[in-house]
Amino acid sequence: MQYLTDKELYQLCKKYGENALHWRRKFTGLLPEVNRRRLYEKKGFTSIFEFAKKLCGLSEEQVRRVLNLEERFKDKPQLHRALIHGKVSVNKLARVVSVATPESETFWAEKAIQLPNRALETLIRDIKIEDKDGLNKTKIVQKSVHVHRSEELKLAPDVTEELLVMQHKGIDVNQLLREFLEKRKLEIAQEKEALSVMPAKSRYIPVKIRRHLEKEHGGLCSIKSCRRPAQVIHHTQRFALSGNHNPKYLAPLCCEHHTIAHAIDAKVQVKRNLCRVEDE
Repeated sequence: MQYLTDKELYQLCKKYGENALHWRRKFTGLLPEVNRRRLYEKKGFTSIFEFAKKLCGLSEEQVRRVLNLEERFKDKPQLHRALIHGKVSVNKLARVVSVATPESETFWAEKAIQLPNRALETLIRDIKIEDKDGLNKTKIVQKSVHVHRSEELKLAPDVTEELLVMQHKGIDVNQLLREFLEKRKLEIAQEKEALSVMPAKSRYIPVKIRRHLEKEHGGLCSIKSCRRPAQVIHHTQRFALSGNHNPKYLAPLCCEHHTIAHAIDAKVQVKRNLCRVEDE
């Protein structure tokens, strides 16, 4: 092994690790059937837990989780298949089980396969919040930031003092702030309209547009309820099709929401392609 470079050694570790995870998922998917047949007894093991530990290094907790998931997926055939065929890790399926229903299982089976752990966890959190707030679950990428009522406005001491002095003089501070906010909205709308006709010279988003988006959205992900820093500017209209950087169709996103947005966009694109074939 000493003849390997650091890069080659890392690539081998990555390859073997991925293979190990793949076959571990496959083994895990067999456990419900092993348990039904009591195969572990026929092969001299005292329990399904000893069987799984000695053959694959699984803990008792992991085995119980698998058997519990298999039971809970009885009315969800696609998620059940994902489990027993080892298509998805048990950790992902354990997250999905809290939101999946017989009606939504197709969606969740697809997302569990497509999305990495953190993005899947983020999507589940978003759906739970939207369900609680009675919002439209299909609007995953939104530009409005959800503000909790419990949040307090953080004003600098000098600003607070100035507003209190004005209020003491009988000046309607609320009206003053409304006028400021309306003026800001108008300025942003006018600036956005001007930038929307700006020609795209390359896939790189111009600095002017980036500054506009920061001015409009701040430095956080534009998905409601998300408090992570924005790391990627997402084209809600695919650049390959539109060929422009119209700020009306740009959304600053964190990495997790960007992954989710592309997973949804890929599904929509497949549907569009199928429709075109049917039309032809």
